[in-house]
Amino acid sequence: MIVPGAVFGVVGALAAFPLRLAAREVERRHAELRRGVTRRTSHVVFGRALLGKAKSGDAEIERRAKAEREAGRPLSSENGFLRLLGLMKAPDVSSLSRQSLIDQSRLAGDDLDMLSLFDAFEHDGEPYSFRDLILAKKYAGLIASGASWGAIARSVHRSGPIASLTAKSLNLGSQHGRPDAIYLDDGTSELDGQLLFDLGSPEDDTLEELFAEAEMAEEEGRHDDAAALYQRCLAIDPKDAIAAFNRANCLRGAGRIAEAAHDYARAIKLDPGFVEAWFNLAGLMSDEGKVASARRHLQKAIVLDKTYADPVFNLARLEFDAGNLAEARRLWARYLELDAESEWARTAQKGIQFVDLHMARTAG
Repeated sequence: MIVPGAVFGVVGALAAFPLRLAAREVERRHAELRRGVTRRTSHVVFGRALLGKAKSGDAEIERRAKAEREAGRPLSSENGFLRLLGLMKAPDVSSLSRQSLIDQSRLAGDDLDMLSLFDAFEHDGEPYSFRDLILAKKYAGLIASGASWGAIARSVHRSGPIASLTAKSLNLGSQHGRPDAIYLDDGTSELDGQLLFDLGSPEDDTLEELFAEAEMAEEEGRHDDAAALYQRCLAIDPKDAIAAFNRANCLRGAGRIAEAAHDYARAIKLDPGFVEAWFNLAGLMSDEGKVASARRHLQKAIVLDKTYADPVFNLARLEFDAGNLAEARRLWARYLELDAESEWARTAQKGIQFVDLHMARTAG
């Protein structure tokens, strides 16, 4: 069940269901669905298209999943998300715990979690079914033969319903010169077929492809190219605050400051609670020497997210530079309540010491 007020972020494109239709269903339940992850994101959905788009491969997907788990955000597979929306029937009731599946199948826990996240089982999490146990044993055998969880996940969705694989023999394709493919039975038939749903439109496909291409260009530091691609995304979906924010970051990286400020403001207009947009716009204003504007934006970011340490630190530094030492000290002390361990925390401690020493000298 989707809790009203929840904010779902999608990492990678959905392969089984158009994002706009999913967003409509989420909105009907008084929640939000956005591309990407921001500080407001409460739940993360991993799209299966990510398996074919991740530049750094499976390791990068693992790193991202681990980071989101450590941030305390529940992760959903595509099928798990569709079940939350009531758009996919839940499998039969089952009773196997995660640990029981690991013990009986000898499948490593990390591989189980990643395969579950990309719907390589009948269930996307515990309790698992007996059919899931059969699949787990097959996958453990493939991994023992040299396959990766990613190779398995990329292959199994091409054959139709996952449960149908329980009655088939799966073999690694290395003997056929295809180490990333899983073959059925005697190795003569590579898993292939269609994705689960066919509800999209050419526009959906174009938007998802454009967004993925823009993210890749941004990651590679091709700021102008990425900005142009994000602009094409916005032409298709003018309400996408994430695309506007990402474009602003790219424009800033390209030195196109006025345009960047415009797109940060656009992201904020589309999503007034977009705290990172307020924060980045404040940084832009500070770089331009517009102190009053930077102060207002940082204060807004702090009000929106009281656990966000970065705007507190930057506002403290801004007040220090402006000679408002007492306010700078108060803000640095607040920062240390949020972050007491990092290099920035040590800088905050030094700032407090400096202000205390200055005030003591002034009082003397």
